[in-house]
Amino acid sequence: MVPPREPMNATILARADAIALHAERRTFAIISHPDAGKTTLTEKLLYSAGAIHEAGEVRARGDRRRARSDWMQIEQQRGISVTSSVMTFEKDNILFNLLDTPGHQDFSEDTYRTLTAVDSAIMVIDAAKGIEAQTRKLFEVCRLRNIPIVTFVNKVDREGHSPFKLLDEIAETLQLDVCPMNWPVGMGGLFHGLYDLERQRLLSTDGSALDVEGLEDPALGDALPADAVAHLREEGELAAMAYSDWDLAAFLDGDLTPVFFGSALRQFGVDALLDGLARFAPPPGPQPARGGAVKPGEPRVSGFIFKVQANMDPNHRDRIAFMRVCSGSLKRGMKLTNGRAGKAISIQNPITFFARDRELAELARPGDIVGIPNHGTLRVGDTLSERGDVAFTGLPDFAPEILRRVRLGDPMKSKQLRKGLEDLAEEGVIRIFKPAIGSNWIVGVVGALQLDVLATRMEAEYGLEVGFEPSPYEVARWVAADDPAELKRLGETLRSSMAEDGDGDPVLMMRNAWELGRYQQEWPAIRFTSVKERS
Repeated sequence: MVPPREPMNATILARADAIALHAERRTFAIISHPDAGKTTLTEKLLYSAGAIHEAGEVRARGDRRRARSDWMQIEQQRGISVTSSVMTFEKDNILFNLLDTPGHQDFSEDTYRTLTAVDSAIMVIDAAKGIEAQTRKLFEVCRLRNIPIVTFVNKVDREGHSPFKLLDEIAETLQLDVCPMNWPVGMGGLFHGLYDLERQRLLSTDGSALDVEGLEDPALGDALPADAVAHLREEGELAAMAYSDWDLAAFLDGDLTPVFFGSALRQFGVDALLDGLARFAPPPGPQPARGGAVKPGEPRVSGFIFKVQANMDPNHRDRIAFMRVCSGSLKRGMKLTNGRAGKAISIQNPITFFARDRELAELARPGDIVGIPNHGTLRVGDTLSERGDVAFTGLPDFAPEILRRVRLGDPMKSKQLRKGLEDLAEEGVIRIFKPAIGSNWIVGVVGALQLDVLATRMEAEYGLEVGFEPSPYEVARWVAADDPAELKRLGETLRSSMAEDGDGDPVLMMRNAWELGRYQQEWPAIRFTSVKERS
């Protein structure tokens, strides 16, 4: 069903810069619906690779640490991920760059931008719930970008759907061929372990492993109850006939997904998942850019900023721009040109991440994610390169679905309010709009939870108490025209509804979708767009 294991170089290089120079890369994200176990799986992958020595389960009690990948206070309080964390770890001479994405749908835009920086993704599915709404949406984003998907069916140690129902749902709902790599021996209260369909190995719940000659090997009867053996043989034979054989080309094209069953909480199936990711997931590939894709083998350094995070360290007003290296070998001290601003910047202190922990990066290669400290000079969508004429594409802004006016508790702190709003807008947490008439800022978000994050961070990081009140507008669209005079006439005619976004681009604010339709009919020469390409 699956290919024999290819031998790997097991030599672990001691020096970090040697690993950075010689190790293969696997840059991947984890996507799921909220509460499917994404953050717990992230922890256990790090634990499996030896990157941490204690995995902090979400909503841990007592003295147990909080999840290492959820470092923001609101994430720890609610047990959800609302920002993208970057974690780098090494195992068997492969350098893994893991991007832990927000699972909550209110933060889908941050997740979308994060997916532009990865070469593959792990899709986590709750065995009791199957494919859920947010999982489907995130999968479609991966499909648009041709990102190969490795599937992990989590929580098989709890009561849930049968493996056949889950596999059929993946195949039918997502239009994917499925290839099970292992099989649960019972589920819920009858869970006895996992059977590796590739290596013909039984992993029991007590942690012991038994190599057998196949499903008919009598040794299985010594390790499992008779009814569990009979059930495993029946289901295993049926699975071998019912589902696709392994096809690496189909996987890389996004047409087939290998499926691993397991329990992240109990560390079952996590090692096999990480091993499968190492063997099957693609190394860094070409990145789309104006004038043609940039290949990782190109000698000159290039990369793009897919995220900006302010105040990761509350003791310092720091601002970190997350860059995906796309080509060349980035070395500390290099000078790169910001294509948007046309200015060269010196990369003096590039850093690598372990959640909020960080260390200096002397060298980074294609596929690596590095942080560049800066003071507002870098924005999401910026391209940094030695050439200076590279512009990566595919990092859009989306029109907000909720618009609110910001109410400041202390009017004397309006300057701090503007600073905070601009900082968080550059991160992509919110959109900010400055109306042509009036002084009240309007913030736009995709989901209501983003407003909670905004209020929490404004208080924690800027010492401001803010509230929100209804805006007279429900719809915002960027406006553009081939004829500048026509755009100017629109702005003069509808001045009371005009605003500028954080980049200074014109935006038309409307009371409802009907008004949008009316303006589209009345102004045929104007383009009303809900997506704006960052460049």
